[in-house]
Formats: sequence, C-alpha cells, structure tokens
Amino acid sequence: MVVVHENNALHHVVIIGGGFGGLYTAKTLAKANVNVTLIDKRNFHLFQPLLYQVATGTLSPADISSPLRAVFRKSKNTKVLLGEVNDIDPEAQEVILGDRTIHYDTLVVATGANHSYYGHDNWRPLASGLKTVEDAIEIRRRIFSAFEAAEKETDPELRRAWLTFVIVGAGPTGVELAGAISELAKTLKEDFRNIDTTETKILLLQGGDRVLPHMAPQLSKVAKESLQKLGVVTQTNTRVTNIENEIVTFKQGDQVEQITSKTILWAAGVKGSALGQVLANRTGVECDRSGRVIVEPDLTIKGYKNIFVIGDLGNFSHQDGKPLPSVAPVAKQEGEYVAKLIQKRLTGQTLPQFRYNDVGSLAMIGKNLAVVDLSFIKLQGFVAWIFWLVVHIYFLIEFDTKLVVVFQWAWNYITRNRRSRLITGREAFGEATTVTNDVPLTTIKVQEAYKVGV
Repeated sequence: MVVVHENNALHHVVIIGGGFGGLYTAKTLAKANVNVTLIDKRNFHLFQPLLYQVATGTLSPADISSPLRAVFRKSKNTKVLLGEVNDIDPEAQEVILGDRTIHYDTLVVATGANHSYYGHDNWRPLASGLKTVEDAIEIRRRIFSAFEAAEKETDPELRRAWLTFVIVGAGPTGVELAGAISELAKTLKEDFRNIDTTETKILLLQGGDRVLPHMAPQLSKVAKESLQKLGVVTQTNTRVTNIENEIVTFKQGDQVEQITSKTILWAAGVKGSALGQVLANRTGVECDRSGRVIVEPDLTIKGYKNIFVIGDLGNFSHQDGKPLPSVAPVAKQEGEYVAKLIQKRLTGQTLPQFRYNDVGSLAMIGKNLAVVDLSFIKLQGFVAWIFWLVVHIYFLIEFDTKLVVVFQWAWNYITRNRRSRLITGREAFGEATTVTNDVPLTTIKVQEAYKVGV
C-alpha cells in the first residue's frame, strides 16, 4: 500500500466530499498557509438545488455542474483527487482509497446524504430519488418516456397509469418536482396527437400535516393552494405503506387507498452516507436514526478534535436542540467556519462554537410562483419567484455557468420550450447512435423499450 505524506512543513487538511460543505472549506482555505487535498468520487461539484430542473428537461447536467479542477485551478495549495474513500484510520490519521493511503493533520468529512426509504429498500428501484446527476437523468427518462408510452397506448386504463405521477414527500424537492411536471404537461400539449397531456394527474403525498413543513404555516398554505391551481393533488397526513407492481398504497387516518402509476418519484427521506458508519465504527461516535454523525459545538466529533463532520452528514443540535436542516446554506456556513477555525488553531487561537445564521428558505412552485421565508419578511408569488431566481444564480459556482443558466431560463420563459427533453440513460428506444448535451456520442442498446417505473 502506498502511503502519501504532504510537505511536512505545512499543515495538511484532507477534505472528503466536493459538495457545498467540502467546496467552501477548500475555497476558504485557498490562500491559507496549509496544504489541502480535496477527494471526491466525482470530478465535479453539483448544484443539487437545481437537479429537479434537469429531471424535468429545463437544464442540462452540465449547466449545474462545475469541474473541481477548474474551480481550484488558481488555488496553488489545493490538490484535487478523484477517488472514493473506503476507510479512515483516526489513530494513524490516514484515509484509505483502495491501495492508496493519505496522511492528514486535519480531516473534514463532508460526504453528504443518500436516499432513505425508511427500511423499505425494495422500493428503491420502483421510486426514483433525486440526489445525483444519474438520478436526474433517470427521472427525466421516466417522465418523458411516460408521455411517449401514453401516446402509443390504446387501453384507457393503461394510458391513465402512464399519465399519473406520484411524488412521495412534500419538502422543497417534492413541491418543485410536482410544479415542474405540471407545467411540463402543459408545455407538451401541442407535441402529441393521441393524448391530451393536460389531463396528466400528479399526486403529492406528505406524511406531515403540511407541505414545506420547514416554512411558516402561511407560506405552506400558499404553496398548497398554488399547487392546486396547477392541478397537483396534495394529500397531507398521508403515509405510504407499500409500493409494488406499479401500485402505491397509502394510508390517511384509517382510510387506505391505492393508485396505479407508472412513474413514482421519491422525495421523502435522507440518510447519512456510508462514511458516517465508518467513523462510528472507528471512533465510537454516535449517529442518529438517519445515520448522521452527532457532532460537537465546534463541528468536531467527540474525542477527535482534528476530525470535522459537516453538511448533510453531520447532526448539529447545539443551537436550538434540533438538527440543522439539510440545505446548502448550512453546509456552506459550516465549511467556512471549519476553514477559519483550522487557521485560528494554527496560531494557537480558537473560535466560539458554530452558530448557523438562518438566511431563510425558498421554493419554486411554477412559472411566476414561489414562496420565500426570510427571518424578516415573507414573500410569495412573482416577487418571490424573482428572488428565487436571483439567489440560485448567485450560488452557482462559475461565472459562465451563471450566464448559461440565465439564458436557458430566459429562453424557456419566452418560448416555454425545454431544450433538454432527451430520453437517455439505462434505457432508450431501440438501438441508436445518439448525440446529447449530457453524454458523448454513444450507441445505446435497449432490451425493453417503454419499461418505465420499474
């Protein structure tokens, strides 16, 4: 096994994960007198808040992704490695990537979270979640394939099943997906001859008592009413009990209902990445029920002051007794805090415990429709929609990406045409040579066409 040590004269910070937490830790350390190694199994940073727009054909994956090497090309103290960390040895202060071992002085673990199906992992292939580029492309395939299959179907019941979309979970992802699919159905009306896409049924199921539960109740009410105007049927206090054979079984109170759908999407739960359990096994640190690591007030783990866990993988409950939400601003602020604390420690100083500055929550519902919950003001409708656009453009990493996304949004607003309506991924239609914005020239062989939702 190869053991890699950085220049012993400089403190070596190893960051695992190139999401918001890891990215902003590295960016804040870019001019510090330390060596930084950023490790990720992907070579790009993904702007996850806009993944749903990839899934519904508004944007291409390249529009919301930034190559990590390009982001840090001018950061001479930062090295980017493509690889997946399999293990961590906290006593030897090493991370293991296959047959390669890298020594660290400070370790920052920011590997995020995955989907949680609450113990029903057999639902995973039946109900697509939305966390990665591959997830978005798969959901896009399922959505557009559903309309194509409905166009060919002569059986009214089967056609209805193809035009029925069930979304489980009414947080920001679920709400934004529901609104986007509803608008997509209206956009496609003139593109088909045998079906009326405006008859598409979208069912949004939420276990809690309101949609967007992290927002103020009045904004949750506005969001629900806006979704209803778009034709989305929203059911709260509803628990999914089974997904099988393209049938979703759900329970509201004592009433059990079923609905047949060829396209089921999951936006309900998350669990910490596998490295959380690795740390638990190696250090004895506790994890919560979602697999997130319980962190100290300074975002380190108990007993190891040189190991930080940030972002969706960390459970920080020292502010108001509840874990911080799994949103990009939390990860960003934690990354910046950790970077500053590392620099302070090198001079024998420290910082007060981490405190999250809640900048608010926002969600896009549809064209000219959004809700924004800030600490000092609540916005809805067109003004909130403009605010949502500005904030998301601001947080995109690269300037050219900002320009591309602004252009795409403007074009889509004017023409209502979604240029990324491409059916790609594991299955397409027949064997063909296809050029897309997402993949290089590829020959795709399909075993079963129109196999959607399984």
